Amino acid sequence: MQLLLVEDDATMQATLQRSLARRGMAVTALADGRAALAEWRAHPPDAVVLDLTLPGLDGLQVLQQARAGGLRTPVLLLTARGTVGDRVLGLNAGADDYLPKPFDLDELEARLRALLRRSGDAADDKQASNALVMGALRYEKESGAIYLHDAPMDLTPRELALLRTLLAQPGRAVAKERLYELVFPGQSEVQYEAIEVVVYRVRKKLAGTGVALMTLRGLGYLLKPET
Repeated sequence: MQLLLVEDDATMQATLQRSLARRGMAVTALADGRAALAEWRAHPPDAVVLDLTLPGLDGLQVLQQARAGGLRTPVLLLTARGTVGDRVLGLNAGADDYLPKPFDLDELEARLRALLRRSGDAADDKQASNALVMGALRYEKESGAIYLHDAPMDLTPRELALLRTLLAQPGRAVAKERLYELVFPGQSEVQYEAIEVVVYRVRKKLAGTGVALMTLRGLGYLLKPET
C-alpha cells in the first residue's frame, strides 16, 4: 500500500510512519498542507491519512481542493476535534472515514485496509459497468477496445467500426444504412453493397466465439449470443 501521511506533530508522524512501514506500507510523510496537496497531485497514493490541524492549509482545505481537482484517493481523517460537527464537516468535504485521537494502531490499519477494499470494489463495479461481455468477446465501452479471450481482436478499422456499432446495441438490429454511414464515413464513392463485404468478414472472425452476427431482412444486422 502506498500511503500519504499528513501529520504536523513530529513525534506522532515519526511513530505512525515507523509503525505503518512495519506493517508493509510504503509511507510518504509530510507536515504541511500545501506540500501534501502538491505531493498528492504529483504522485497519487493508494490512501491518505490526513490530520485536520496543519500549517499552510488545514486538513479540510487540503481535502476540499483535492476533491475539487478530481483526486478520488480514499481519505482517513485524524482529528483531535471530538465534536460531531467537525466530523460531519470532514465527511461532507469528501473524507471516507475518520479516527479521533488518541487511537489504536491496529484500528488505524484495519480502517485503512477496509477503505482500500471498498475502493477496489467500487473500481471493479465501474469497470464491469463499462464493459459488455458476449460469448468470448469483451467490449470496453470507454476505450472502444474489443477483446477475444482477453486478447485484442484482430480487426481492420472498418471491421472494428462495424463490430463496435453492433456491440453498442446488443440484441437490437442496426439498419444497413446506419452501418454504412459509420463504416464508410464521408466515402460516397464506395458502393452501398460494400457493407455486406465487411459483414461477411466480421462474421467469419466471429466463428467459434459464441457470438452470431445475424441478418434481418428489411431491418439490418444484429449480434446475439449463440445458443
